[in-house]
Amino acid sequence: MSQPIDIEYNSAREPISYPEYGRSIQGLLLHACTIENDYHRQKTAEAIVGMMQLLNPNTRGVEDYKERLWNHAFAITNNKLNVTPPKGIIIRLEQERPGPEPVPYPIPNTRFRHYGSSIQKLIEKAISMPDGPKKEGLVEVIASYMKLAYKTWNKEHYVSDDIVKEDLVLLSEGQLELHEGHNSLDTLSMYAHKQGKENKSTTTSRNKMGNKRQSGNNSGAKNKRTGGTGNSSSGNKGGGNYRRKR
Repeated sequence: MSQPIDIEYNSAREPISYPEYGRSIQGLLLHACTIENDYHRQKTAEAIVGMMQLLNPNTRGVEDYKERLWNHAFAITNNKLNVTPPKGIIIRLEQERPGPEPVPYPIPNTRFRHYGSSIQKLIEKAISMPDGPKKEGLVEVIASYMKLAYKTWNKEHYVSDDIVKEDLVLLSEGQLELHEGHNSLDTLSMYAHKQGKENKSTTTSRNKMGNKRQSGNNSGAKNKRTGGTGNSSSGNKGGGNYRRKR
């Protein structure tokens, strides 16, 4: 009858404090704590920290990477490593190290998420504007964008302008509404899309004309430097590089 194989699983071993260095580094550091000779213990710790740097080369780009490695070495041994760190390196306990400040998670205040959070900022901007044609134009843009966003997330059903008008009043708490006699929201969004295409086309045409003029100027300057438009040779008296023989 074969004897059972004694297998040691990692789950039964001592947990690793810093997995990026591996279990072997942790075992070496714990062994260094048991060395009685101060000189040998110091040299062993320095060699282990050098191995930690090789195993984790990403720390080389950090300004205080050596201080971080030595702090990790002391933390792995629960500050039982009785060695002297290099000059200028300060060993800090884990609770003494300054941690990053918590980043607050933004809480959206939008009641209708299919419109997005940006629409609420536009509505607040429109509310703060004085009454006039500019404010009415911005309200039309906001409503047309709401219609477009609604149709993007609700492609199966028809979205009427009345639904968007009611949502605009609710989001603005009754402070904004479309003026009478405005065009259809679909027409407004199509007009804005068309205007964007025309502006893009105009910009592209201007860039092409500018490149063409620049190319023409460069070729003219080149011909002027060479002294003519054609290839000049010793037998061609019309060439700019022709020099009369005496």
